[in-house]
Amino acid sequence: MKRNDLTQLLAAGLWLAPLLIALGCGGDAAERPNVPAGESLETHEEELVVQLDDAEIAQFGIETAVAGPGRLAVTTELPGEVQVNGDRMAHVAPRVGGVVREVLASLGDEVRAGQLMAVLESRELADAKAAFLAANERLGLAQATFEREEHLWRDRISSEQDYLDARNGLAEARITFRAAEQKLHALGFSQEEVGGLSEQHDADLTLYRVTAPFGGTVIQRHITLGETVSAAEPVFTVADLSTVWIDLSVYQKDIGAVRAGQSVRVTTAHGDEAELPIDFVQPLVGEETRTALARIVADNAQGVWHPGCFVTARVATSITEGVPVLAPLSAVIRMEDGEDVVFVETEHGFEPRGVGLGRRSREQVEILAGLEPGQRYVVRGGFSLKAELGKEAFGDGHGH
Repeated sequence: MKRNDLTQLLAAGLWLAPLLIALGCGGDAAERPNVPAGESLETHEEELVVQLDDAEIAQFGIETAVAGPGRLAVTTELPGEVQVNGDRMAHVAPRVGGVVREVLASLGDEVRAGQLMAVLESRELADAKAAFLAANERLGLAQATFEREEHLWRDRISSEQDYLDARNGLAEARITFRAAEQKLHALGFSQEEVGGLSEQHDADLTLYRVTAPFGGTVIQRHITLGETVSAAEPVFTVADLSTVWIDLSVYQKDIGAVRAGQSVRVTTAHGDEAELPIDFVQPLVGEETRTALARIVADNAQGVWHPGCFVTARVATSITEGVPVLAPLSAVIRMEDGEDVVFVETEHGFEPRGVGLGRRSREQVEILAGLEPGQRYVVRGGFSLKAELGKEAFGDGHGH
């Protein structure tokens, strides 16, 4: 090799040496970063860790515990639906047919017991009232005839046969009157209303008034001004929504674990949740669904439960089982990507670890993977750590 070529190689080596050292291609191992065994430098630097001092841990309300075994109360989930309380719902129908003259209640209206909801013009009702008024007049005449004949017979002016005929006529008039009166009662008229018919204007004899059977909400309306409706055809549905039924479907495998008086956690799709007792469990299994009915009568004074909405009820059975790692539900945090994590305390800080979840109760959950017995993890305050990770993603906060 020529002298000039050797000089050029030495110069190039001197220039490349610092660059190679900076890239980690040379130098003593003691000068390299401290990387744990089994990890590369790149993997270690990509870990998400939240570092907090003692004051910040107290400020964020961070509580930790050591992972370990426990006994889990096994629960089961039952599908259900909110229903109108069938004991407090009425299909309001007129007892006579007629033409709708007035409609005074609309869908969603609150009505009180006895409130007027609609008025019909009914020929059938007019005939019934006319028959009653005629029977009342005949009864009065028959009573007068009987009293006169009785007086004449006692004075031996009239024959006994005339007296007996008058008494028979009075009895027949009473029967006819009572039949006409009972027909009006069957049409919904009270004794006071029947007694006041003789004082009504003739135009009012055709009017039939549809009233609310009890206080509640009009949830259905099938009546329009001017239409003809038939007797016993429902024109309104009134429901008292201050209480509702929550009907749960109990599968055959769970029938032995569900019983009346047991408390369940009921949750709706829109986030409402309540602890309610089961009032009734049907002893028979449906032939089509192969499920039994468990019913909850729930207070609904605040209007929280909406009939027609689906719910999920979590029922705790009497069975408890030991699991290797049991954690409170508050320790499990759902990340933006949908992954469930638990924050584990390490020498570098609080590190989120993806976990696999198993069976759960109202407050605890079985950890199948991601958290080992003996590891210290966060049981309270995990949402604060999640927020700190979010700040780190934007270049702020304590995450490193």
